[in-house]
Amino acid sequence: MESKGKVYLVGAGPGDAGLITARALELLSRADVIIYDYLVNESLLLKARPNAEKIYVGKKAGAHTMPQSDINRLLVEKGRNFTVVRLKGGDPFVFGRGGEEAQALIAAGIPYEVVPGVTAAVAVPAYAGIPLSHRDITASMTFVTGHEREDQKNSKVNWKALAELGGTIVFFMGVKNIEHIASSLIQNGMSPEMPVAIIQWGTTPKQKTLVGELKDIALKVASEGVRPPAIIVVGEVVKLRDELKWFEKRPLFGRTIVVTRARSQASRLSELLTEYGANCVEFPTIAIEPPPSWDALDRAIGNLSSYSWIIFTSVNGVEFFFSRLWELGRDVRDLSGISIATIGPETAGAVEKKGIRVNFIPKSYRAEDLAEGFPEEILRGKRVLIPRAMEAREVLPQILSERGSNVDVVPAYKTVMPPSDRAKDLARAIREREIDCLTFTSSSTVKNFMTLMEGFISLEDLSSVTIASIGPITAKTAEQLGLKVHVVAERYTIEGMVEALVRFYSH
Repeated sequence: MESKGKVYLVGAGPGDAGLITARALELLSRADVIIYDYLVNESLLLKARPNAEKIYVGKKAGAHTMPQSDINRLLVEKGRNFTVVRLKGGDPFVFGRGGEEAQALIAAGIPYEVVPGVTAAVAVPAYAGIPLSHRDITASMTFVTGHEREDQKNSKVNWKALAELGGTIVFFMGVKNIEHIASSLIQNGMSPEMPVAIIQWGTTPKQKTLVGELKDIALKVASEGVRPPAIIVVGEVVKLRDELKWFEKRPLFGRTIVVTRARSQASRLSELLTEYGANCVEFPTIAIEPPPSWDALDRAIGNLSSYSWIIFTSVNGVEFFFSRLWELGRDVRDLSGISIATIGPETAGAVEKKGIRVNFIPKSYRAEDLAEGFPEEILRGKRVLIPRAMEAREVLPQILSERGSNVDVVPAYKTVMPPSDRAKDLARAIREREIDCLTFTSSSTVKNFMTLMEGFISLEDLSSVTIASIGPITAKTAEQLGLKVHVVAERYTIEGMVEALVRFYSH
C-alpha cells in the first residue's frame, strides 16, 4: 500500500530550545503528528499547529512510556497517512536509535528524512566550559555509550583501546555505570588522576557540573546524588573548565522563577529571565479575552474623527483596538489627525509596529504620571478615547476629566482568572524550597495568584520566596494581601523588572 504520509526523524538538540535547527522548526510548524521524547524541551511543542497530535513516548531510567518496538510500529502507523515529526533529543543518529526507526520505516515502505540535531556530546561540554579539542591538549575525541543494550552479552566497548588512545572521551547515559567506566579505564592503563566531569541536565537552567578524577568520581557521584540525564567527559580538557565556564556564571543561574503573566504574554518575560540563566515556571494567573460586547468600542471607532487623543494603557489595549479596527473594514488611515499617548515604552512599541508614531510617553510609567504629564492646555476641552480592560483603575480618566477633557473609556478586552490544576504542585515546590522567586506584573496577577493558591499554601510558606513586582502599584496590592515585596522595578516594564532581579541576586 502506497504511503500518503512521511516521517521526519528530527533532532531537537540537547535541551536548550534555542539550539534547534531552522529546518526542524519549519517541520514542527506543519506536522500533523509529533512523537516526542523525554529530553525534548516541551516549549518546542508550542511551535506546532494547534490541532497537531502530540504523542509522548519518552524513556527515562526505570520508566519507559513505550518500548522501542512499539514506537517503531507507531511511526509506521502514523506515517502511512500523515506528516510525522519524530522529535528526538540531541541528534537522531547519535545514540538516538534513529537508525532502528529508519530501518522500520524502510521495511514498511514509508518515506522518511533525517534532520540532524546538535548532539549532547558537543553542546553539553561546551555549556560547561569544556572544549572537546584543544591544540595544546588533545588531537582526538571518542563518543561511547555508557549504557549498552540490556540483552548485550559481550561488551562492544574496547576498554584497552579507549585507555590507550586517550584524547577526550564522552560517555552517553553512563551515570549509573560510572564506577564500572572509571575502573575499566584505570585497569586498562589510564591514569587514576585523569580529570572527569559529569554534566547533569546540560544546556538547561538545571545544569549541574561535578568534577573529579577517575579514582574518586564514583564516590562523588554517590555523595552528590547525581542522576540521569548526564554526559560524562574524560580527558585533560576538563581542566579548562575553571577558565572557560560561562553558562553557569550568568547572574540568575540556578534560580527557579515563577512567571504569572497570561500565557500569551509570558514568553517575553520567560525569554529574558532564561537569558540570564533562570529556570522559569509558567503559572498563568490571568487570561485575556474579548469583552462581552463590542458595542462601545465599535461606536468609538465609528466616531474616530471626533477624538483629539487616543490613550493606550497596555499592549493588550493596542492589539484588541487595532484588531477591531480592521474587523470593521477600517485601518490606520482613519487615525489621521489623532494624537497617540501610551503609558510606557512597551505599549508604545506595540503602537509603532502598526506604523504609527506615539506623541507622548510619560517619564514614569503610571496612570498618574501619564495624566499629569500632559500640559493642561493640550487636553482642555478635547475629546479623549481610552480603550482598555473592562476593570481597571479609574485614576487616569478621573484626572483627565478634572482637567477639562471629555473622556470616553471603552472596554477593549477583559482579564479573567484561568482554571489551574497546578496549584497543588506549585505549593509543594514552594514549601520544599524549590521556588526562589514569584514575579507579578499587575495587581490582577497578585490577586488571582492568591485566589488560586488559597487552601494550598499559607503566607508563612511564601515568606521563604522572593517577591518581585513590576512597579509600586502592584507592590502595594501584594503588601495589602500580606506578601513581603523584595524587588520593585525602577522602570515599570518587563525589561526593568528583569534588571531589578539581576541586581538583587547579584548582591
